[in-house]
Amino acid sequence: MFAGLPELGISNGEDLKETLTNCTEPLKAIDQFQMENGILLPTLQSALPFLDLHGTPRLEFHQSVFDELREKLMERVAVIAEGKEEDRYRKLEELLEKSFPLVKMPSIQPVVMQVLKHLPKVPEKKLKMVMADKELYKVCAVEVKRQIWQDNQALFGDEVSPLLKQYIVEKEAALFSSDLSILHNFFSPSPKTRRQGEVVLKLTQMIGKNVKLYDMVLQFLRTLFLRTRNVHYCTLRAELLMSLHDLDISEICSVDPCHKFTWCLDACIREKFVDGKRARELQGFLDGVKKGQEQVLGDLSMILCDPFACNTLVLSIMRNLQELLSQDTLPRDSPDLMLLLRMLSLGQGAWDMIDSQVFKEPRLDLEVVTRFLPAMMSVVVDDHTFTVEQKLPSEEKSSLSYPTTLYLQENRVACEMGLYYVLHIAKLRNKNALQRLLPALVETYNDMAFGDIFLHLLTGHLTLLSDEFGSEEFCSVVFDGFLLTSFSSKENVHRHTLRMLLHLHHKVFPSYMETLMKTLDPPKQCSEPLKELYTQLTEKMEAQKKSPPPTDETPSLDLGLHPVTVPTTASTPTTPHTSNH
Repeated sequence: MFAGLPELGISNGEDLKETLTNCTEPLKAIDQFQMENGILLPTLQSALPFLDLHGTPRLEFHQSVFDELREKLMERVAVIAEGKEEDRYRKLEELLEKSFPLVKMPSIQPVVMQVLKHLPKVPEKKLKMVMADKELYKVCAVEVKRQIWQDNQALFGDEVSPLLKQYIVEKEAALFSSDLSILHNFFSPSPKTRRQGEVVLKLTQMIGKNVKLYDMVLQFLRTLFLRTRNVHYCTLRAELLMSLHDLDISEICSVDPCHKFTWCLDACIREKFVDGKRARELQGFLDGVKKGQEQVLGDLSMILCDPFACNTLVLSIMRNLQELLSQDTLPRDSPDLMLLLRMLSLGQGAWDMIDSQVFKEPRLDLEVVTRFLPAMMSVVVDDHTFTVEQKLPSEEKSSLSYPTTLYLQENRVACEMGLYYVLHIAKLRNKNALQRLLPALVETYNDMAFGDIFLHLLTGHLTLLSDEFGSEEFCSVVFDGFLLTSFSSKENVHRHTLRMLLHLHHKVFPSYMETLMKTLDPPKQCSEPLKELYTQLTEKMEAQKKSPPPTDETPSLDLGLHPVTVPTTASTPTTPHTSNH
């Protein structure tokens, strides 16, 4: 407990024991010991007997003086460190030399830690001693740990690794969240809100202003992204830089070549739209990559691969296409659209670029612009005319076929846009277009349609069409035609299907729902969350059987939700009608 005192020439319990063992008059020896080791203040000696009269033990008095002095010393250390004196750090180093031998003494330890914390460069020997002692390492301030970490990548990795795991777990939990809504989904939180997450704040604090540690974290993120292909690491890359930006850590922001690009893109993500002015700014950064500095493209591609960036780019492309339609303009004639496609393509190619270490912008397949986008625009027009046709008297309906499916399989950028178009028509509650397009998503590039992000969004969007699940035809398209084609080989699809049914089971055509439950019964070797979801759904359905929801007396009220509005002049039908298209 009092290790280190003898080194400083201060007596400890062992000395007292020795004195008492070898003396002839113990009381005198104790007096002598108290004189030599008490507070060396002549005026105090005469005052101490008064404390005795008040029954205050000497220990209590010395302890209170000690605590007071320790607080004063710790304040003084902070004042010296923050001062302007040239020799301030020399003073602190001298104090460290004197106090360090007592670092294991609980009462003195806070002083030693305070000195270490305020030294911008702790002597190497002391750092090694702190690092070698688990207890000391645990209690030392993050300022000291940074100095240890910057030369010990493995140790820093051990500290960061659980945080990165936690981050991924949180993202996956958000994608599989039990909430199912078009208003509150994975992309709802603003960038600023996301940066207040525990992991981002902890990493920001661990890095401080240390460029070396920041570079290490980026290296960890690149390595993990390569190893797992998990795009959430790209999100963290951008969030971390912007978190340091929020704190005005210019020491790091000024040396990260992606800073201004990320800052501008962050503003677009906040607005969920890339406007013309910002588009030109972003283009300036991409065009400004100098010869010999192409490696920065690897980092820029990672920032564009962040699902939040990707979401913003595709939503902006969708808005652009609608504007082009209203202006009768071809996609290739829109520089804004071409830039958005260029950035989407760069982001989609992030993994390949970092893996191959060939830092060149991927060439955008021209067919996407000359064939896929016009085809997609014609689909938009077709869907619009289809909706209009439904309002006309029953004349011949033109049959539509979709020329776009091939691109969904062969081109990553086209596939991303195709998926968002499906979300777009679901948002418009366009059941007919949805029924024609969903089966085309069974075969997509890299199975993108069965990825968690798209399924999370699609299940949320399908809540808008909840009443359509009463029709067996619609159920058949959504489940047999799409979700059930891959649920047995992809557990995530199984989970998303159950997530959706937890919200919509009472809307689904009853006999169809029974068959679905048998089909979706989880296999023996499945994960806990999947079993849990199935149990939840079973329990919910049991409870519903016991107390069925009130049935609608007047189905006609329901028609307002359908994408096809019934003309007011026609007599409102009293039975739900299903049109055969």
